[in-house]
Amino acid sequence: MTTRWRKSSHSGTQSGSECVEVGRFPDSIAVRDSKDPEGPKLVIDRGEFAALMAALKR
Repeated sequence: MTTRWRKSSHSGTQSGSECVEVGRFPDSIAVRDSKDPEGPKLVIDRGEFAALMAALKR
């Protein structure tokens, strides 16, 4: 299965281009460092990811 990784539309607007990428899996969301795509990934249940995003938006 090939995962399509996405960056924020704000990526690259700051010096250093530090950002994360998000990839979708059937039951989870993965987050990785864009500068180290082969490095470790944080995998989060879809429901937990949705709750995290809602909390960040508040």
